[in-house]
Amino acid sequence: MDAAIFAIVAATLIRTLIFEAYTIPSGSMEKTLLVNDFLFVSKFSYGPRIPNTPLSIPFIHNYLPGGSKLKSYSTAIEIPYTRWFPSPVHRNDVTVFNFPAGDTVINLPQFQSKDPYYEVCRRLGQGDMSKGRQIILNNPGQYPLAIHPVDKTDNYIKRCVGVSGDILEVKEGQVYINGIKSEYPPNAEYTYTFVSKVDLNADFMKEEFNTTEFGGFGNGNYSINLPYNMVDKFNSQPFIVSPLKPDNEVYNPAEVNDFDPRTSSGDVFPQNPKYYKWTVDNYGPLWIPKKGETIKLDDSTYIVYERAIRVYEKNEFYEKDGKFFLNGKEVTEYKFKMDYYWMMGDNRHGSQDSRYWGFVSEDRVVGKASLIWFSWEGGPRWKRLFRSVK
Repeated sequence: MDAAIFAIVAATLIRTLIFEAYTIPSGSMEKTLLVNDFLFVSKFSYGPRIPNTPLSIPFIHNYLPGGSKLKSYSTAIEIPYTRWFPSPVHRNDVTVFNFPAGDTVINLPQFQSKDPYYEVCRRLGQGDMSKGRQIILNNPGQYPLAIHPVDKTDNYIKRCVGVSGDILEVKEGQVYINGIKSEYPPNAEYTYTFVSKVDLNADFMKEEFNTTEFGGFGNGNYSINLPYNMVDKFNSQPFIVSPLKPDNEVYNPAEVNDFDPRTSSGDVFPQNPKYYKWTVDNYGPLWIPKKGETIKLDDSTYIVYERAIRVYEKNEFYEKDGKFFLNGKEVTEYKFKMDYYWMMGDNRHGSQDSRYWGFVSEDRVVGKASLIWFSWEGGPRWKRLFRSVK
């Protein structure tokens, strides 16, 4: 019995302070990471974070297993954000973090973080958050809510493309940091269209070009999700009529389409097309908050930074009659207490990331993906075993 207790305590400390196993659930990081890659995530890379909710069942994240709606932790004791030996996240790190918009979720399998509460509010209210929130609150049987502390929101994994203090911009799908073009992650994917002289099938495309999504829409026109490192090889093929065309060129960002985030400025952060007519492929410029730095408050900055100031940094903060109030006092500027990061999936057209829900605050950073220790797709993917994550 003593040995079992010691083993549980030791394993819990290792999982909390040093490293944790993590499984890739979606294709948002393909081809860098694949669905059912099993990773080791280093907690020490950014400094071990002390749990906000120490009263929890070991090895279980937020809900009891078996499809239960019951939480695996208690908030009777909550510890403020504390990190030992802190170290910042660096650009291009593949990082695990707690989903920033996962503090409130609709507690049903079809919702949770897959269909975030705040997105549902906007959808039900047809762009009016307050109206959508009231619809949910008036229908608790249809929309049961669960509130999670920071360390018990769902884990996400993305690539850090921008760090605190950076000015980020996306032009036609290309990320720019402080005005300088960022290199594409070598195994990242993007969606393209092309015209072929011959009929093509998905099996051939996957075998030859490592594609994940491929489809035709008539008259030799195709759409393909292709790794960047395959673009030159693909453009040299004799069956294509002309070089690949980035999918953002098919759409006109000026033509707002409520159903496609590549053209809808209402679907991407900060979800305010009156001030920011941004899309996932044409986004910014946007300043990423840095600890100790100050912003001037006006209508345009309030829209972008209000949630960070109010929710992440735990202030009473609101606007009234054109004036801004912080913890009961009128203010004209704000100094940030934490560093923030901008996370994007390597599968640039198949990722729910910062372009949809904004900044990741330092207290939500879990660790750095370091090693693929196992991988499975109908059998072991032997070539991926013990591969470092880059």
